[in-house]
Amino acid sequence: MSVVGSPVCTPDWLALREPADAAARSAELAGLAARRAPAVVRDLGCGSGSMVRWLAPKIAPRIAADGAAAPARWVLHDRDPVLLDRALADLPPGVDAQASRGDLTALRAADLAGTSLVTASALLDLLTADEVDALAAACAGAGCAALLALSVSGDVAVSPPDPLDAELAAAFDAHQRRTVDGRRLLGPDAGPVAAEALARHGMTVVTRPSPWRLGPGEAALAEEWLRGWVAAAVQQRPDLDREAGRYLRRRLVAAGAGVLRVTVGHVDLLAVPR
Repeated sequence: MSVVGSPVCTPDWLALREPADAAARSAELAGLAARRAPAVVRDLGCGSGSMVRWLAPKIAPRIAADGAAAPARWVLHDRDPVLLDRALADLPPGVDAQASRGDLTALRAADLAGTSLVTASALLDLLTADEVDALAAACAGAGCAALLALSVSGDVAVSPPDPLDAELAAAFDAHQRRTVDGRRLLGPDAGPVAAEALARHGMTVVTRPSPWRLGPGEAALAEEWLRGWVAAAVQQRPDLDREAGRYLRRRLVAAGAGVLRVTVGHVDLLAVPR
């Protein structure tokens, strides 16, 4: 199916989605996290730095005993050195940040010592239940809050409606829950699983919806998302290949005509020590 391509976690894809991410994330939960005046913020799976660019300006500097302003210090954590370099090269003015390269699934409470706030964006759905539980235990053990944004929820609406919407959505969700190298990914179950794990480890948890709402102004992102959505569905259900190709062509025509609307459900979560 030559018309279908799949966006990957490249700098170009991250740049394309950054405005939609910023518009979707819960400003309410960010405000609650910022009011805690975190001294050290660790951003897990930072990518090219969209979370620090979005959240850092919302965090007012702490005032030290001598009256001097002390802005939060950021630790940007990712496995990809190229993305880390990009993130450090495009920080908001006045932000102090350092890179930490490595596997975030190996983090434990001792690694988060001194951290006030853990953040992540579009990450939890790529983890397993055990990995999310370990992250929850680490945050609780270190006594730090967690702001975990943009976990896919499985709620997708594409307009105008099409008879193949529901079948592709179900295949995509199954693909998101696939097993990779022995790891069963959480996909759209990530939000509820993370909320339960954090609460079980003694955190107070608040969640809010954070959907992408894509219209003609976000046509480029909607088109790339559609290509990836359909490609993943076909990978899960190869029998859908021919119909999915026709579906995608119909959708791209609608996007070109300025009538396509896409809502992609996500959930944001804030957990704080009790």
